[in-house]
Amino acid sequence: MEERIVVAVDAMGSDNAPAVEVEGAVAAARRWRIPIILVGDSTKIQEELNKFPTEGLEFEIQHTSEVVGMHDSASDAIRKKKDSSIRVAFELVRDGKAHAVISAGNSGATMAAGMFILKRIQGIDRPAIATIFPNRKGRTLILDVGGNVDCKPYHLAQFALMGDVFARYLMDKPHPSVGLLSNGEEESKGNDLTREAHQLLKGSMVDYVGYVEGRDIFSGNVDVVVCDGFVGNVVLKVSESLAEFVTSMLRHEISTRLMGKIGYLLAGSAFSAFKKKVDYTEVGGAPLLGIDGIGMICHGGSNPKAVMNAIFTAREFVSKQVKEKMVIQLQKQPQKKEWKFDFKFPKTK
Repeated sequence: MEERIVVAVDAMGSDNAPAVEVEGAVAAARRWRIPIILVGDSTKIQEELNKFPTEGLEFEIQHTSEVVGMHDSASDAIRKKKDSSIRVAFELVRDGKAHAVISAGNSGATMAAGMFILKRIQGIDRPAIATIFPNRKGRTLILDVGGNVDCKPYHLAQFALMGDVFARYLMDKPHPSVGLLSNGEEESKGNDLTREAHQLLKGSMVDYVGYVEGRDIFSGNVDVVVCDGFVGNVVLKVSESLAEFVTSMLRHEISTRLMGKIGYLLAGSAFSAFKKKVDYTEVGGAPLLGIDGIGMICHGGSNPKAVMNAIFTAREFVSKQVKEKMVIQLQKQPQKKEWKFDFKFPKTK
């Protein structure tokens, strides 16, 4: 019998909440029969649910009176707004009422709530946000893409260990290669952070291939690319913008030129495949790796399809026991003094 995996959805997080979250949740429940708890303003959530046939689907609404806005600080999300939808969603996982959380709200608050409510897994000092990019041969995992702007060398080494496990069990890469993003492949390149992290990764358990450049993300020559959150977020935003630009230009050329229209008729399937590869909604969200539980961070402008796929991906994390396998892998890694953990979460008042 298939394990019953419940996903808690922060229904108040996106730019168009709760309409987007509810529609996406209904689609996921209908397609994969996933039990879902919608967390947020019960009146607004119920109004949206009433728009869809939900007979035979397993839904629960957990009412909350507060919402964390995009401009709220991460600390406010956990210290001042104790009845916020994102905090309560993580509390449902902590209390065993749900197995995973997805949120399209404030990413900093989501990360803070995950760390404060679920804590970090042993051996991880800073959780990281991971994102999958398409490449010429398949897919490339990048982390961190925004969770940690300022990193220490051992943070990057820990990201590599988590990325290795992710690639093994969710990307079907038995022996994933791991590279450290730098401004050149030579060992003389990089800065103090990358050079020190480079030395740590040489002695780690992952299949470390050394420095990689930005072009390697899309070449398919490496499976996992590690960087700090500042660099990773820039890579993410530029890549998203480039994908939108290329798609827009193709659409323009097809619609305004006769040869473009003829070309589309002849290569329509290729254009469709391209669009699917660069569409972030196909994955839905970025997993927050390193917390003692499963959390998915979605784009604030997510549509129902993105929410639907994020719910499915969250369920896959649970069913494939990615967190548990990550813990085992971290326990195998010899801990030297260079891998020290010094991060302490601010105390609540």
